[in-house]
Amino acid sequence: IQRDCKLGKRCIISPGAVIGSEGFGNARDEQKNWKSIAHLGRVIIGDDVSIGANTTIDRGTGPDTIIGAGTMIDNLVQIGHNVRIGKYCVIVSQVGISGSTEIGNGVVIGGQAGFAGHIKIGDGVKIAAKSGVFRNVDAGTTVSGFPAKPQRQWLREQAFIERLVKRGK
Repeated sequence: IQRDCKLGKRCIISPGAVIGSEGFGNARDEQKNWKSIAHLGRVIIGDDVSIGANTTIDRGTGPDTIIGAGTMIDNLVQIGHNVRIGKYCVIVSQVGISGSTEIGNGVVIGGQAGFAGHIKIGDGVKIAAKSGVFRNVDAGTTVSGFPAKPQRQWLREQAFIERLVKRGK
């Protein structure tokens, strides 16, 4: 646990987790060389949060990275700088959340899902495993696939593709 991190009560931090490391924030200077952006923010973790082994939570660049109360994070999850995760979320293993993503309350994220940065995920959203989320997702929606789309649509598309393949035999 790095400097300037705030942990709530009754948090569980599993072995190998890194909280408050500098994120992957870079910008080009006048000569087009990459330079690291200072990460001056903190990581703030609410009460009753569980963080799995080898999970990494980057501190913010200015705004803080925030993990809401009651959230459960599995092993091997990457949470980028300035991310805000609401209360009572469940994040399964190998999820990657890019910087400045906002995740609402009660969101469930399946394993190996990935998020582009600077997007908003509404309250109560369910994201299927291995989904690639590149756009905002409205509250209460269930999404699947790569790119992620409403799950019913994705399932219909998969069934259609399967029928096409069977016809082609």
